Amino acid sequence: MAIMNGDSTEIQAPVLHKEKVLDHKNALEVLKNEYPDRDGIDVKTLLDSKNNGGLTYNDFLVLPGYIGFPASAVNLDTPVTKRITLKTPFLSSPMDTVTEHNMAIHMALLGGLGVIHHNCSADYQAEMVRKVKRYENGFILDPVVISPTTTVAEARALKEKWGFGGFPVTENGTLRSKLVGIITPRDLQFHDDASDPVTKAMSTDLVTAKTGITLSEANAILSQSKKGKLPIVDENYNLISLLSRSDLMKNVNYPLASKLPQSKQLIAAAAIGTRPDDRKRLAKLVEAGLDIVILDSSQGNSVFQLDMVRYVKATYPGLDVIGGNVVTREQAAALIEAGVDGLRIGMGSGSACITQEVMAVGRPQAASVHSVSTFAARFGVPCIADGGVQNVGHIVKGLALGASTVMMGGLLAGTTESPGEYFVSREGQLVKAYRGMGSIDAMEDKKAGVGSANPNDPKASNAGTARYFSEGDKLLVAQGVSGSVLDRGSVTKFVPYLMAGVQHSLQDIGVQSLTELRQGVVDGFVRFELRTVSAQAEGNVHGLHSFDKKLYA
Repeated sequence: MAIMNGDSTEIQAPVLHKEKVLDHKNALEVLKNEYPDRDGIDVKTLLDSKNNGGLTYNDFLVLPGYIGFPASAVNLDTPVTKRITLKTPFLSSPMDTVTEHNMAIHMALLGGLGVIHHNCSADYQAEMVRKVKRYENGFILDPVVISPTTTVAEARALKEKWGFGGFPVTENGTLRSKLVGIITPRDLQFHDDASDPVTKAMSTDLVTAKTGITLSEANAILSQSKKGKLPIVDENYNLISLLSRSDLMKNVNYPLASKLPQSKQLIAAAAIGTRPDDRKRLAKLVEAGLDIVILDSSQGNSVFQLDMVRYVKATYPGLDVIGGNVVTREQAAALIEAGVDGLRIGMGSGSACITQEVMAVGRPQAASVHSVSTFAARFGVPCIADGGVQNVGHIVKGLALGASTVMMGGLLAGTTESPGEYFVSREGQLVKAYRGMGSIDAMEDKKAGVGSANPNDPKASNAGTARYFSEGDKLLVAQGVSGSVLDRGSVTKFVPYLMAGVQHSLQDIGVQSLTELRQGVVDGFVRFELRTVSAQAEGNVHGLHSFDKKLYA
């Protein structure tokens, strides 16, 4: 075939195929008629263990699709239990160097969920749950109320304890008593004599609303009043509840916040073990407002966990329970039959976990997630892919293989909101301590919490030994390590980066939601490709003398 260039010189077209070159307008028709099999392989072929062995996230890629929408249009709504749905698929792990109340609060504000660890006393863990539930409210039905005889010093101490400083003052110092004023942080800040009663410093120029008002109406009054609090009173001016401007602003600043439909409070999740004493712990957590309990065990298919699942469902029918960890259909089936509302998948795949190496037990994470989640989906049980997540790509792969959410430990341990203090490593880098719950440090540590608990608490608990069925052992066998992770800044920037990354990835794949992604995998529309070692090297940074790997700005 010959074509003419601009000066009428004949140019010979390249020969690309031995047959006649087709008209470009027929490309899609030819693709449909002559290439009926889509490029790549389906998920079943990908995870064929007889031919490919047990795969993990680095062993494959998802093939691209057609982009017909902006990344911002990708919907990341996803279930974490049968009854509770989140706006983003991100969970922080119940590890004592990852999730205490500060992490749990911020993960929930950002649309995910933080699971509070149980390597602490039951009272301290319950107090952390209580802080999560108090952080954001609609009508505050149990505000901290003080009496006219409370001193300025005592009010300041309450501010330190609760993390907020606006307290209504009533005649009897109780709810449903006559409102006489409100003491605010500004009042406390500028009052010189700490021994004075709060009546000498409090504000009495109040804007109130009558009981029976709707939340939207109350929010409108609060926004117009320019006050920090809106007391709700009855016809006798007795305090009934309270509304806070800070909560109103949180609704504006954190529109994806994880809340139950019937509540304006953040969703609170916490982990417990599977021993008899954990039933007493659970009672305290439920009293504090717990919404989801995770039964924390390295091997979830045990008589202890099955008994605990049945106990939770019988005793607290309104509480959602997530079982695990599991990596096989057989493990999952027992827990599903016992009544779990969700499953946690992973054994030995965490960055600080050495279970597979030491115990010779476990399973590569990609194989685990697909095997368990496809089985659990038949019973409507959502699954958490727990462990092995090092980047956005791993998150997407876990979700593509059937997980509803992804749990992260090491990836979040270096953030500002994780427990513990930063320190400078020998290399001069800013780092935070991070350890697996199966490490000797965690199993021997009797502290009541890494972040800010009382280390001398006689009721301090050791979750490490219980999680690995090691309590009472004369010799502890480590299934985890201790180390450090680089500073990642605040989760208020890091989690939105993860969210944007997942949205862009799904845009590349050509699906507009996590539901569409999972269905596309099941239908064979979303395709995969195995990666050789050379392909993995090609897909990473290579051939550069030096580089700066900055993930987001």
